[in-house]
Amino acid sequence: GSLLICLLAVELLYLFTFTQFVSFQKGDWPVSGEKIPDLVALTMGFSVQEDLSWPGLQVGPLFQRPRANVLVVVRGVDSLALPQSVASYPLENPVPFTLDSVAETVHSLFAEDTPVVLQLAPSEERLYMLGKANAVFEDLPVTLQQIRARLSQDGSVLASLPLNSLSRNAEADLLFLSEVQVLHDITALLQRHRHLAKDHSPDLYSLELSGLEELSRLYGQDSAQYRDATAILASVLQKFGEDVYGLYGNSAVVEVVTVKTFEAPLTRKSRSILQSQQTSNPGSPYNLAYKYNFNYAVIFNIVLWLMIALALAVIAVAYNLWNMDPGYDSIIYRMTNQKIRMD
Repeated sequence: GSLLICLLAVELLYLFTFTQFVSFQKGDWPVSGEKIPDLVALTMGFSVQEDLSWPGLQVGPLFQRPRANVLVVVRGVDSLALPQSVASYPLENPVPFTLDSVAETVHSLFAEDTPVVLQLAPSEERLYMLGKANAVFEDLPVTLQQIRARLSQDGSVLASLPLNSLSRNAEADLLFLSEVQVLHDITALLQRHRHLAKDHSPDLYSLELSGLEELSRLYGQDSAQYRDATAILASVLQKFGEDVYGLYGNSAVVEVVTVKTFEAPLTRKSRSILQSQQTSNPGSPYNLAYKYNFNYAVIFNIVLWLMIALALAVIAVAYNLWNMDPGYDSIIYRMTNQKIRMD
């Protein structure tokens, strides 16, 4: 089985590893924020454009990879009070990143199966899904109005969470609670549709939570609301990781990224919920072509020399036809009877 929960902060990267397929070694090796998508791709067994020369990651059997990868980005906090048996790594260059390229790879390689490719940001009311599993998650509440309505229904997290200083009426508090509700609903949907976790296609989840960032901006990091929310989120994420780990038969990777602030604003191109079209460059928000493809030189040489050979062949055939003597060279004229037979 495989379970990985990692905390990526502005200064450190914390990793929980319980895995046979991939493992993370303890050491003081820095990790760049822009390499997180490559790290996720390698844990799922996909190739990357550039080699990741980071000794912290060690892969296991080539044909055994985790069946799911869940990346949760928590903004507005350096670290969370998760279990202590973790490996920590310094983080360099905490820049914004997305898993669009990994999502397109999963969808293109397993288009005929039912891979779950879900990217969600409740604070921005953004949901991006690919593949045939859309029908399961299309009822997932995305907008703040939908999530607030979900909080008032039976089985919401408000009935089980110790709110303490958090209010049910404050906008920032409701944003944080709505993100907790989304985590609960995702595992609830997977429990009702266990066939998605038992198929042969890998699943990818990417969630961005910014409720703590709003609480920090409104109340401050020394406030009771911020401390209570941090404690609640730590316990919820731990349970979320355990639930996903169990649903995927002990073959899942759950990553939690905590970052105080990014060095650049995180922007993305909005996409339709049921969008399934592939872009030429999934990692570019402007739909630009790739700067360079490693097969470019091979394709260029094939096309170039094939066109040169065809051009020379056409020139040679045209030259010989132009200079041909029909009465001497052509078999057609030599075999034709010159006298017309009369019956």
